Amino acid sequence: MYYAQVHQQAHQPSRTITVTGNGHVMAVPTSAQLQIEVQTQGKNVQIPQQDNAVIMNQVIQALMALDIPKEKIQTATYTITPLYNFENDKQVFNGYEVNNAIIVNITNIDNIGLIIDTAIENGANRITNIQFNVDHTDDYYQQALSLALHNAQRKATTIAETMRIALPPLPIEIIEEPANTPVLYRSMADFSGATPIEQGQITIHATVRVKFQY
Repeated sequence: MYYAQVHQQAHQPSRTITVTGNGHVMAVPTSAQLQIEVQTQGKNVQIPQQDNAVIMNQVIQALMALDIPKEKIQTATYTITPLYNFENDKQVFNGYEVNNAIIVNITNIDNIGLIIDTAIENGANRITNIQFNVDHTDDYYQQALSLALHNAQRKATTIAETMRIALPPLPIEIIEEPANTPVLYRSMADFSGATPIEQGQITIHATVRVKFQY
């Protein structure tokens, strides 16, 4: 009889609490990517192609004059698109649009406004987005991860105290949830005049799912 009771106790399911812990830290951006585009149109494809090439070369030379190394300037897309209008329910050919986009990698983010103004002054007609980045992202993420684990522990302790569980729950499983690469975007287009850019801060998140046994 004694051994039967031991056997029953050994197979009793353990009681668990599962919580999600969240942590985040704020970081100041240290670099940025800026996409600059030149769009030209014309009835004959050769003319907008030639115009586009002249303008984009002028934009690139002006950016390099701001001490941006050529290797920090990269072609993103180059497209030629036929244009159509609808007249009397019919599709009418209306020429071509040529779009050339470059990505500029910027380490001195205080100069972003100047870079935008310089590009526009030299013929660029679209700035599609600015993406701010943080160096040493993993260091910030480790801090956020630690905060997430502490947050999970506090949640489990609160649940245990509320449920009048005598002992603090013990973690038996910790799952790190996937984290997205932190970036901060600013979407823009068609600038003129001085362009103020506020870099703000980037929030780096970490999330864990922890199972506690009690």
